[in-house]
Amino acid sequence: MALLLRFVLLCGVADFTRSLSITTPEQTIEKAKGETAYLPCKFTLSPEDQGPLDIEWLLSPSDNQKVDQVIILYSGDKIYDNYYQDLKGRVHFTSSDLKSGDASINVTNLQLSDIGTYQCKVKKAPGVANKKFLLTVLVKPSGTRCFIDGSEEIGNDFKLKCEPKEGSLPLRYEWQKLSDSQKMPTSWLAEMTSPVISVKNATSEYSGTYSCTVKNRVGSDQCLLRLDVVPPSNRAGTIAGAIIGTLLALVLIGLIIFCCHKKRREEKYEKEVHHDIREDVPPPKSRTSTARSYIGSNHSSLGSMSPSNMEGYSKTQYNQVPSEDFERAPQSPTLPPAKFKYAYKTDGITVV
Repeated sequence: MALLLRFVLLCGVADFTRSLSITTPEQTIEKAKGETAYLPCKFTLSPEDQGPLDIEWLLSPSDNQKVDQVIILYSGDKIYDNYYQDLKGRVHFTSSDLKSGDASINVTNLQLSDIGTYQCKVKKAPGVANKKFLLTVLVKPSGTRCFIDGSEEIGNDFKLKCEPKEGSLPLRYEWQKLSDSQKMPTSWLAEMTSPVISVKNATSEYSGTYSCTVKNRVGSDQCLLRLDVVPPSNRAGTIAGAIIGTLLALVLIGLIIFCCHKKRREEKYEKEVHHDIREDVPPPKSRTSTARSYIGSNHSSLGSMSPSNMEGYSKTQYNQVPSEDFERAPQSPTLPPAKFKYAYKTDGITVV
């Protein structure tokens, strides 16, 4: 009885080992953004696996709030890869013959949104198997900039800085001196792997060309820096030059203001003189003055006429003056009454 039970167990183990299985071990894959990730999934079949072959890849995004997504499927000898919009056109089977036992895929042009757990499922009834792979997308260091923060003068304190524009953590830094003795100052050794080197009491021996290399698990980037430690500048002369320059600028501004003011006064004077000359010019004779002269002459003529002639003369002469000119003529000043001379005889004596 014990022998029979042992035989059955051995047969069951044999059948289990001969069933469908994925030979690729589970693993973590790290790739840089923009690169292509190869996710392996190789399997073997047993003679008992006679059903249709189905291969399915699922993605569990790093955001736990999102559900698992089918990204590519092989079923009924056809491939379906339009399930997941974020990976549309970027996920492909690597083998043209999936029945040969290779269900691996490539994910191209990797993005940070592609980070997550990918699961490969292979079914061929009655066999079923699956394996998971963690894909991590990192950003290479790039756009690294080296610069000096402070004044590069002997005796001064300043800093050498190395800053990448982007790059996934953790980042490693490495400083090197590329010129002269190629020997870094002893006081800097503790900061050779830091993004910032603090320089204390600088000397001319620190001058030279330095490089900073930034690395992470998927790439590296480098920048160069030229350090020239010079003697302190003549600050007194600099200050004096600044003061003199300021004074000259103030004098120049004063001259400009004075010239502008003088020019304005000259223009104002010319306008006033021109206005006075125009006021002294006598106005042209108008038709009103002609009519006034005409009336005056008539008044003077009237003085020498006798009363008997005045009525007819005044009617005739005043009617000859155009009515239009009279209406438009301004009021003339009051003239003194004219004195008329006439003679008459009384008792044989002529009286004037």
